[in-house]
Amino acid sequence: MKHSLRVCWLYHDIMDLYGDKGNMMVLKKRCEDRDIDFVLDTCGIGEKKNLCDYNLIFLGGGDDKTQFSLIPDLLSRKENIKQAMDENTFVLLICGGYQLFGQYYTASDNQKIDGLKFYDYYTDTGADRTRCVGNIIIEADLDGIKTQIVGFENHGGQTKNVSKPLGKVLSGYGNTFDSGYEGFYDGKILGTYLHGPLLPKNPVVADFVITKALQKDDPEFKFEDLKPLENPFDEAARDVLFKRLNVEKTR
Repeated sequence: MKHSLRVCWLYHDIMDLYGDKGNMMVLKKRCEDRDIDFVLDTCGIGEKKNLCDYNLIFLGGGDDKTQFSLIPDLLSRKENIKQAMDENTFVLLICGGYQLFGQYYTASDNQKIDGLKFYDYYTDTGADRTRCVGNIIIEADLDGIKTQIVGFENHGGQTKNVSKPLGKVLSGYGNTFDSGYEGFYDGKILGTYLHGPLLPKNPVVADFVITKALQKDDPEFKFEDLKPLENPFDEAARDVLFKRLNVEKTR
């Protein structure tokens, strides 16, 4: 069966605060190396797109002003996003995108930004505008695939009431200064504060996202069905970070 990965990148022109476009570059390359067709569409404010046509939706991070500017458009797409998720379109969310799928986000000036309210988690601003900043490593279980995920976090938001965290923090902060856990994963969406961007540093996560997306068209597709690829640069970069943070590397 010839597989195709069709991605819709929401608000690509304004929600790319920390080089999140690198995530799309990695997905494209890893698909092409496996002869998987890769189609990347973008969707800005006011553009018409049926998100059910895609097997992956991606939304990156932005500053408070940017998030305020897109809220009316994002909320107008709520039913379409929900329908796409119900039809097994996978969703990858970074930082601001992660926050906006929850109940609300309180900006640094204490203005409240309504989210899509798909999940019970919510995000308050850090006390005295403090921020979680620095390298981070978390230990995650992705549908039975145990892996350590590395990245860089820089967020003032403190995301609370997270029922299904992506992983346990080994070094760094996570959803809040003291929660001990980072991100959110429930089988439908993967949300995280990890920039870097995320996927170049974490080939296992990149392949997991590809797998989840391909399962929309082929529910029997498994992670192990992906052709193995070498990741020498990724592994070298990860080795340096693990050594710097004095964390034992297992994968």
